[in-house]
Amino acid sequence: MPTPSLPVEENAIATQEHAQDVIVFDDVAISFEDNMVLDGISFRLPRGETKALFGVAGSGKSTILKMALGLLKPDRGHIYTLGEDVTQMPEDQLFDLRRKVGIVFQESALFDSLTVHDNVAFRLMEEGQVPIDEIDERVREVLRFVELEHTVAMFPSELSGGMRRRVAIARAIITQPETLLYDSPTGGLDPVTSTTIVELIVKQRDVYKTSSLMVTHRLQDAFTMATHVFDPKTNHMRHVEAGGRVEIPMTFLILREGKVIFDGDLQQLVQTRDEYIREFIS
Repeated sequence: MPTPSLPVEENAIATQEHAQDVIVFDDVAISFEDNMVLDGISFRLPRGETKALFGVAGSGKSTILKMALGLLKPDRGHIYTLGEDVTQMPEDQLFDLRRKVGIVFQESALFDSLTVHDNVAFRLMEEGQVPIDEIDERVREVLRFVELEHTVAMFPSELSGGMRRRVAIARAIITQPETLLYDSPTGGLDPVTSTTIVELIVKQRDVYKTSSLMVTHRLQDAFTMATHVFDPKTNHMRHVEAGGRVEIPMTFLILREGKVIFDGDLQQLVQTRDEYIREFIS
């Protein structure tokens, strides 16, 4: 295990200070060979908030998700996930921490040889701590939530791209995680299907109020999330009326050349005078 860069007492104090934030990056830097990907970035994801990450290809968005899970270690800085400094944790403790985090991978990453039921149930079955009948009940519950209960016995090859993405979300939320990581959940989907996925993410956010960190290439997806709420009466999202606001805070973080150049809400984003950001969101 690497030598701590701070005394144990200071690490303990820092961890306690970040206990109310589900994810904190503190002066984090990482490079691959001679390529500096992140260069001293800092941000926080408060409990109950959703934050969307933006930046050009190769700007380190997916790297941030991997680092939040402890899959990659930074060259400098500290990362706190659910109050724990993952830069200092041994692998066995990281494994326990990851049980509290749900992740929706790019392209869904379902197991082709498993049915929808077994894909969604995979983590619960692997851990072996939940009775089979309870697993079956929870699988059907989350599939019902994403409106795919009828696919329980189907294989991924029998599903459309949008359906596979919805199954991936069901798999991520079955463990009732404290936070969710989305890696381009609408990537490669047509606009209509993308809207369906965004609506499901809004539903998950407003029903379960799970903190989320979302990498996306589609600015309109995050704009929709910032201006819509889920309406349980219609089972669809609706636009927030003028003067209203979504209950769950939504913020935007933009990366450029390894740095955070913006971290704020929608109003601050549309009012920015930064020329690069104005061009980015136009």
